[in-house]
Amino acid sequence: MTLAEYRGMKPATGEGAVAAPAHREGAHPGPAEYVKIGLTLAVITAVEVAVYYIDALSDVLIPILIVLSALKFSLVVLWFMHLKFDNRLFSTLFVGGLMLVATLFVVVLATLGGKLV
Repeated sequence: MTLAEYRGMKPATGEGAVAAPAHREGAHPGPAEYVKIGLTLAVITAVEVAVYYIDALSDVLIPILIVLSALKFSLVVLWFMHLKFDNRLFSTLFVGGLMLVATLFVVVLATLGGKLV
């Protein structure tokens, strides 16, 4: 396997030719997939707005909004920043780091006597 094949590039041919990236079928979704993700983000935002106006949920408003915001944040990073299409290790580290920070936030808040709700 040549380095060009490893990188997914077509080998250069002729003198002074520049290698062009090979087309990887299915590597990235088409526009329809991005529209679906955009609609999903819009629905999550609508749920956030609806939750804010429901008085019965006022006791758990902040945790619900934090979870929905973390979900939207993860979707944006994984899809629109193309992290989903990179090595799975990057996605795992990023989402794992987000969960670790959220856990640390709750532990520090509980230690200092604060309340999330």
